Amino acid sequence: MKSMTGYGRATAVLGGVTLTVQVSSVNRKTLDLTVALPEEWESLEPAIGGLVRKFAARGKVHVDIELSGGKAGSLVAWDETAATEALSRLAAFAKKRKVPFKPTPELLWQVANAQKRGSGVPSSEEAQTTVTATLTTALRAFAAMRAKEGEALMVDFIKRSELLHRHVEAIAARAPQVPAGYREQLLKRLRDAGLDLDLNDERVLREIALFADRCDVTEEITRLRSHFEQFSALLKSDGEIGRKSEFILQEIGREVNTIGSKANDVTIARAVIELKNELERVREQIANVE
Repeated sequence: MKSMTGYGRATAVLGGVTLTVQVSSVNRKTLDLTVALPEEWESLEPAIGGLVRKFAARGKVHVDIELSGGKAGSLVAWDETAATEALSRLAAFAKKRKVPFKPTPELLWQVANAQKRGSGVPSSEEAQTTVTATLTTALRAFAAMRAKEGEALMVDFIKRSELLHRHVEAIAARAPQVPAGYREQLLKRLRDAGLDLDLNDERVLREIALFADRCDVTEEITRLRSHFEQFSALLKSDGEIGRKSEFILQEIGREVNTIGSKANDVTIARAVIELKNELERVREQIANVE
């Protein structure tokens, strides 16, 4: 089991500068990947995405690739002579066309970028091997943190699953007693109303049988036990389990709601409330699982 929350970091030296790769993630139903890297390396983004997908199947994952130190302070440099000449030509062109020429910051930025000198950043081909190796190291640390948090979640799930089991078994033990209790209540109400009917009266037996059928939760309990077995097996399995777990918990919730609506009994109603509360806690935690 792996958590969807994780962080990993790695560094390397590349062309006289320090390459730093950071990978972080938070909860998300699907894999939502964003990558920040020098614009000269944009061609590496598909390969970076493919590598990340080997380590993460769900979560909002952000990969940040930065360069610092050495030449990093002059990575963005413009050719001022070329930019000045370009502005002069624009001014002359505007004068010839009798158009007022007042350079704006936006225009200066565009001209400077158009005349930018070599950035000093290694090409994507030169950097690919180092970037891949450094990213792999960061992803391994990232995966290790997710696995460690997943172990803590597993312990919590096991405890909560055992508690859910106990509540269901308490309901299973109480359910057969509900019709008998209803029978006693029915006869008492009839006696209080002055109707002294015999227990073997067909009308009494029919009413008790109808009630027993309406409040029978045998099928729901059987399905709940099956869902719990599936949930326990899924927790111990490898790979992505978050979505499957969410579906099983949804089915468990449906059976619990049915029991709550069918079982006309205070003791069972209390157990159902406890089940719902504990189930909600499990749902909140499973949202953290990949």
